[in-house]
Amino acid sequence: MIILELFLLAIGFAMLVKGADWFVDGTSGMARKLGIPQLVVGLTIVAMGTSAPEAAVSITAALKNNAGIAIGNVIGSNILNILIILGVTAVITTVAIQKSTLYVEIPYMLVVTIVLILMGLDGKVSRIEGILLWGMFLVYLAYLYYLAKKGKEEKEEVEESIWKLIVSAILGGAIVVWGSDITVDAATKIAQILGMSERFIGLTIVALGTSLPELVTSVTAARKGNADIAIGNIVGSNIFNILFVIGTAALIIPVPFTTGFLMDGVIAVMAGVLLWIAVFWKMELRRSWGIVMLAAYAAYFVYLLL
Repeated sequence: MIILELFLLAIGFAMLVKGADWFVDGTSGMARKLGIPQLVVGLTIVAMGTSAPEAAVSITAALKNNAGIAIGNVIGSNILNILIILGVTAVITTVAIQKSTLYVEIPYMLVVTIVLILMGLDGKVSRIEGILLWGMFLVYLAYLYYLAKKGKEEKEEVEESIWKLIVSAILGGAIVVWGSDITVDAATKIAQILGMSERFIGLTIVALGTSLPELVTSVTAARKGNADIAIGNIVGSNIFNILFVIGTAALIIPVPFTTGFLMDGVIAVMAGVLLWIAVFWKMELRRSWGIVMLAAYAAYFVYLLL
Protein backbone atom coordinates (compact mmCIF):
# COMPACT_ATOMS: atom_id res chain seq x y z
CA MET A 1 0.00 0.00 0.00
CA ILE A 2 2.70 2.49 0.98
CA ILE A 3 4.62 1.70 -2.25
CA LEU A 4 1.58 2.75 -4.31
CA GLU A 5 1.25 5.99 -2.32
CA LEU A 6 4.97 6.75 -2.78
CA PHE A 7 4.54 6.21 -6.53
CA LEU A 8 1.52 8.58 -6.58
CA LEU A 9 3.53 11.10 -4.54
CA ALA A 10 6.28 11.04 -7.20
CA ILE A 11 3.69 11.43 -9.99
CA GLY A 12 2.14 14.38 -8.15
CA PHE A 13 5.47 16.15 -7.76
CA ALA A 14 6.30 15.58 -11.45
CA MET A 15 2.95 17.13 -12.44
CA LEU A 16 3.62 20.11 -10.17
CA VAL A 17 7.03 20.82 -11.67
CA LYS A 18 5.96 20.47 -15.33
CA GLY A 19 2.64 22.26 -14.80
CA ALA A 20 4.39 25.21 -13.12
CA ASP A 21 6.85 25.40 -16.02
CA TRP A 22 4.01 25.75 -18.56
CA PHE A 23 2.05 28.07 -16.29
CA VAL A 24 4.94 30.54 -15.81
CA ASP A 25 5.87 30.45 -19.52
CA GLY A 26 2.27 31.12 -20.50
CA THR A 27 1.55 33.91 -18.02
CA SER A 28 4.89 35.71 -18.42
CA GLY A 29 4.59 35.41 -22.22
CA MET A 30 1.11 36.93 -22.15
CA ALA A 31 2.38 39.75 -19.91
CA ARG A 32 5.16 40.61 -22.37
CA LYS A 33 2.88 40.33 -25.41
CA LEU A 34 0.11 42.48 -23.90
CA GLY A 35 2.42 44.95 -22.13
CA ILE A 36 1.14 44.01 -18.66
CA PRO A 37 3.69 44.45 -15.81
CA GLN A 38 5.03 41.12 -14.49
CA LEU A 39 4.16 42.22 -10.94
CA VAL A 40 0.47 42.61 -11.83
CA VAL A 41 0.44 39.14 -13.42
CA GLY A 42 2.03 37.71 -10.26
CA LEU A 43 -0.45 39.46 -7.97
CA THR A 44 -3.51 38.40 -9.98
CA ILE A 45 -3.51 35.46 -12.42
CA VAL A 46 -0.62 33.55 -10.86
CA ALA A 47 -1.61 34.28 -7.24
CA MET A 48 -5.23 33.25 -7.74
CA GLY A 49 -4.32 30.26 -9.87
CA THR A 50 -1.87 28.84 -7.34
CA SER A 51 -4.36 29.52 -4.52
CA ALA A 52 -6.94 27.27 -6.16
CA PRO A 53 -6.09 24.29 -3.86
CA GLU A 54 -6.60 26.41 -0.71
CA ALA A 55 -9.88 27.72 -2.13
CA ALA A 56 -11.05 24.23 -3.08
CA VAL A 57 -10.14 22.69 0.30
CA SER A 58 -11.55 25.50 2.45
CA ILE A 59 -14.78 26.17 0.52
CA THR A 60 -15.50 22.43 0.20
CA ALA A 61 -14.91 22.09 3.96
CA ALA A 62 -17.43 24.88 4.59
CA LEU A 63 -20.00 23.22 2.33
CA LYS A 64 -19.53 19.97 4.30
CA ASN A 65 -20.05 21.80 7.63
CA ASN A 66 -16.41 21.20 8.53
CA ALA A 67 -15.54 24.88 8.25
CA GLY A 68 -12.92 24.75 11.01
CA ILE A 69 -10.42 23.30 8.55
CA ALA A 70 -10.70 26.47 6.46
CA ILE A 71 -8.83 28.64 8.99
CA GLY A 72 -6.05 26.14 9.68
CA ASN A 73 -5.50 25.49 5.98
CA VAL A 74 -5.30 29.20 5.09
CA ILE A 75 -3.17 30.37 8.03
CA GLY A 76 -0.88 27.34 7.75
CA SER A 77 -0.49 27.91 4.01
CA ASN A 78 0.22 31.64 4.47
CA ILE A 79 3.00 30.91 6.98
CA LEU A 80 4.44 28.29 4.64
CA ASN A 81 4.19 30.62 1.66
CA ILE A 82 6.47 33.18 3.27
CA LEU A 83 8.89 31.15 5.39
CA ILE A 84 9.29 28.03 3.24
CA ILE A 85 8.50 29.11 -0.32
CA LEU A 86 10.21 32.50 -0.35
CA GLY A 87 12.92 31.04 1.88
CA VAL A 88 13.67 28.24 -0.60
CA THR A 89 13.37 30.62 -3.58
CA ALA A 90 15.82 33.09 -2.00
CA VAL A 91 18.33 30.31 -1.24
CA ILE A 92 18.23 29.31 -4.93
CA THR A 93 18.41 32.84 -6.36
CA THR A 94 18.23 36.46 -5.19
CA VAL A 95 14.66 37.74 -5.61
CA ALA A 96 14.11 41.42 -6.47
CA ILE A 97 11.08 43.33 -5.18
CA GLN A 98 9.11 46.33 -6.47
CA LYS A 99 8.51 49.47 -4.39
CA SER A 100 4.74 48.95 -4.52
CA THR A 101 5.17 45.48 -3.01
CA LEU A 102 7.26 46.90 -0.16
CA TYR A 103 5.06 49.89 0.62
CA VAL A 104 1.55 48.71 -0.33
CA GLU A 105 1.09 44.96 -0.92
CA ILE A 106 3.07 43.53 2.02
CA PRO A 107 1.54 46.06 4.48
CA TYR A 108 -1.95 45.23 3.10
CA MET A 109 -1.22 41.53 3.60
CA LEU A 110 -0.31 42.28 7.24
CA VAL A 111 -3.47 44.37 7.71
CA VAL A 112 -5.82 41.65 6.39
CA THR A 113 -4.08 39.04 8.58
CA ILE A 114 -4.54 41.23 11.68
CA VAL A 115 -8.19 41.83 10.69
CA LEU A 116 -8.71 38.06 10.50
CA ILE A 117 -7.20 37.59 13.98
CA LEU A 118 -9.45 40.32 15.42
CA MET A 119 -12.48 38.69 13.78
CA GLY A 120 -11.53 35.38 15.37
CA LEU A 121 -11.38 36.73 18.93
CA ASP A 122 -15.03 35.79 19.48
CA GLY A 123 -14.44 32.24 18.26
CA LYS A 124 -15.79 32.54 14.71
CA VAL A 125 -15.78 34.49 11.46
CA SER A 126 -19.43 35.44 10.90
CA ARG A 127 -21.29 36.05 7.63
CA ILE A 128 -21.19 39.83 8.25
CA GLU A 129 -17.42 39.58 8.68
CA GLY A 130 -17.30 37.48 5.50
CA ILE A 131 -18.96 40.39 3.68
CA LEU A 132 -16.34 42.75 5.16
CA LEU A 133 -13.54 40.47 3.92
CA TRP A 134 -15.14 40.45 0.46
CA GLY A 135 -15.30 44.27 0.60
CA MET A 136 -11.57 44.39 1.31
CA PHE A 137 -11.03 41.95 -1.57
CA LEU A 138 -12.87 44.27 -3.97
CA VAL A 139 -10.70 47.18 -2.75
CA TYR A 140 -7.63 45.04 -3.48
CA LEU A 141 -8.91 44.25 -7.01
CA ALA A 142 -9.50 47.98 -7.63
CA TYR A 143 -5.89 48.67 -6.55
CA LEU A 144 -4.63 45.99 -8.96
CA TYR A 145 -6.63 47.58 -11.78
CA TYR A 146 -5.00 50.94 -10.97
CA LEU A 147 -1.58 49.27 -10.87
CA ALA A 148 -2.14 47.66 -14.27
CA LYS A 149 -3.22 50.99 -15.81
CA LYS A 150 -0.35 52.93 -14.26
CA GLY A 151 2.34 50.35 -15.07
CA LYS A 152 1.44 49.66 -18.70
CA GLU A 153 4.61 48.53 -20.43
CA GLU A 154 5.69 48.39 -24.06
CA LYS A 155 4.47 45.25 -25.80
CA GLU A 156 7.19 42.80 -26.79
CA GLU A 157 7.35 40.53 -29.77
CA VAL A 158 6.83 37.01 -28.46
CA GLU A 159 7.23 34.10 -30.87
CA GLU A 160 4.23 32.11 -29.62
CA SER A 161 0.70 33.20 -30.47
CA ILE A 162 -1.47 34.63 -27.68
CA TRP A 163 -3.77 31.58 -27.90
CA LYS A 164 -0.86 29.19 -27.45
CA LEU A 165 0.24 31.16 -24.38
CA ILE A 166 -3.30 31.12 -22.94
CA VAL A 167 -3.57 27.35 -23.47
CA SER A 168 -0.13 26.89 -21.86
CA ALA A 169 -1.17 28.95 -18.82
CA ILE A 170 -4.56 27.23 -18.38
CA LEU A 171 -3.22 23.71 -18.98
CA GLY A 172 -0.21 24.34 -16.74
CA GLY A 173 -2.40 25.75 -13.96
CA ALA A 174 -4.80 22.80 -14.18
CA ILE A 175 -1.92 20.31 -14.00
CA VAL A 176 -0.48 22.15 -10.97
CA VAL A 177 -3.81 21.99 -9.12
CA TRP A 178 -4.41 18.35 -10.08
CA GLY A 179 -0.83 17.45 -9.12
CA SER A 180 -1.24 19.13 -5.74
CA ASP A 181 -4.44 17.13 -5.13
CA ILE A 182 -2.67 13.83 -5.89
CA THR A 183 0.31 14.88 -3.75
CA VAL A 184 -1.82 15.88 -0.74
CA ASP A 185 -3.84 12.65 -0.85
CA ALA A 186 -0.74 10.47 -1.15
CA ALA A 187 1.18 12.33 1.56
CA THR A 188 -1.80 12.20 3.94
CA LYS A 189 -2.24 8.44 3.45
CA ILE A 190 1.50 7.85 3.98
CA ALA A 191 1.33 9.90 7.20
CA GLN A 192 -1.70 7.91 8.39
CA ILE A 193 0.05 4.62 7.61
CA LEU A 194 3.00 5.84 9.69
CA GLY A 195 0.65 6.71 12.58
CA MET A 196 0.81 10.53 12.55
CA SER A 197 -2.07 12.46 14.17
CA GLU A 198 -4.76 14.22 12.13
CA ARG A 199 -3.91 17.58 13.74
CA PHE A 200 -0.27 17.27 12.71
CA ILE A 201 -1.28 16.17 9.19
CA GLY A 202 -3.64 19.13 8.81
CA LEU A 203 -1.27 21.82 10.05
CA THR A 204 1.73 20.55 8.08
CA ILE A 205 1.09 18.14 5.21
CA VAL A 206 -2.24 19.56 3.99
CA ALA A 207 -1.01 23.15 4.38
CA LEU A 208 2.23 22.31 2.56
CA GLY A 209 0.35 20.32 -0.06
CA THR A 210 -1.99 23.18 -0.93
CA SER A 211 1.05 25.52 -0.99
CA LEU A 212 3.01 23.34 -3.43
CA PRO A 213 1.71 25.26 -6.49
CA GLU A 214 3.09 28.50 -5.00
CA LEU A 215 6.40 26.77 -4.28
CA VAL A 216 7.01 25.33 -7.73
CA THR A 217 5.64 28.43 -9.49
CA SER A 218 7.76 30.88 -7.45
CA VAL A 219 10.97 28.86 -7.79
CA THR A 220 10.38 28.36 -11.53
CA ALA A 221 9.59 32.06 -12.03
CA ALA A 222 12.66 33.20 -10.09
CA ARG A 223 14.96 30.82 -11.97
CA LYS A 224 13.60 32.17 -15.28
CA GLY A 225 14.26 35.75 -14.23
CA ASN A 226 10.62 36.63 -13.54
CA ALA A 227 11.24 37.65 -9.92
CA ASP A 228 8.23 39.98 -9.85
CA ILE A 229 5.99 36.97 -10.41
CA ALA A 230 7.76 35.07 -7.58
CA ILE A 231 7.21 37.71 -4.85
CA GLY A 232 3.88 38.90 -6.25
CA ASN A 233 2.63 35.31 -6.35
CA ILE A 234 3.22 34.79 -2.62
CA VAL A 235 1.94 38.16 -1.39
CA GLY A 236 -1.05 37.99 -3.73
CA SER A 237 -1.82 34.41 -2.70
CA ASN A 238 -1.76 35.28 1.01
CA ILE A 239 -4.14 38.22 0.48
CA PHE A 240 -6.39 36.09 -1.75
CA ASN A 241 -6.40 33.21 0.79
CA ILE A 242 -7.76 35.40 3.59
CA LEU A 243 -10.08 37.78 1.73
CA PHE A 244 -11.55 35.48 -0.92
CA VAL A 245 -11.19 31.99 0.58
CA ILE A 246 -12.14 32.76 4.20
CA GLY A 247 -14.57 35.47 3.06
CA THR A 248 -16.38 33.03 0.76
CA ALA A 249 -16.34 30.22 3.34
CA ALA A 250 -17.83 32.59 5.95
CA LEU A 251 -20.63 33.60 3.56
CA ILE A 252 -21.58 29.91 3.28
CA ILE A 253 -21.42 29.16 7.01
CA PRO A 254 -19.88 30.95 10.05
CA VAL A 255 -16.28 29.70 10.26
CA PRO A 256 -15.12 28.41 13.69
CA PHE A 257 -11.91 30.11 14.89
CA THR A 258 -10.49 28.20 17.86
CA THR A 259 -8.09 29.86 20.29
CA GLY A 260 -5.22 27.73 18.98
CA PHE A 261 -5.42 29.56 15.65
CA LEU A 262 -4.79 32.93 17.35
CA MET A 263 -1.13 32.06 17.94
CA ASP A 264 -0.84 30.74 14.38
CA GLY A 265 -2.31 34.04 13.17
CA VAL A 266 0.26 36.00 15.19
CA ILE A 267 3.03 33.85 13.68
CA ALA A 268 1.64 34.61 10.19
CA VAL A 269 1.89 38.34 11.00
CA MET A 270 5.45 37.88 12.32
CA ALA A 271 6.38 36.02 9.11
CA GLY A 272 5.07 38.97 7.08
CA VAL A 273 7.03 41.46 9.20
CA LEU A 274 10.17 39.32 8.75
CA LEU A 275 9.69 39.43 4.97
CA TRP A 276 9.22 43.21 5.05
CA ILE A 277 12.39 43.70 7.12
CA ALA A 278 14.33 41.31 4.86
CA VAL A 279 13.62 43.30 1.69
CA PHE A 280 13.48 46.82 3.15
CA TRP A 281 17.10 47.93 2.74
CA LYS A 282 18.25 46.29 -0.49
CA MET A 283 14.89 45.93 -2.30
CA GLU A 284 15.65 42.24 -2.78
CA LEU A 285 15.39 38.99 -0.87
CA ARG A 286 18.87 37.49 -0.47
CA ARG A 287 20.10 34.00 0.39
CA SER A 288 21.03 34.93 3.98
CA TRP A 289 17.44 36.02 4.67
CA GLY A 290 16.17 32.90 2.94
CA ILE A 291 18.13 30.82 5.44
CA VAL A 292 16.69 32.88 8.34
CA MET A 293 13.17 32.22 7.03
CA LEU A 294 13.76 28.47 6.77
CA ALA A 295 15.16 28.47 10.31
CA ALA A 296 12.08 30.39 11.51
CA TYR A 297 9.79 27.75 9.98
CA ALA A 298 11.85 25.00 11.61
CA ALA A 299 11.21 26.71 14.97
CA TYR A 300 7.47 26.92 14.17
CA PHE A 301 7.47 23.24 13.24
CA VAL A 302 9.02 22.35 16.60
CA TYR A 303 6.29 24.47 18.28
CA LEU A 304 3.65 22.40 16.46
CA LEU A 305 5.23 19.18 17.74
CA LEU A 306 5.05 20.33 21.36
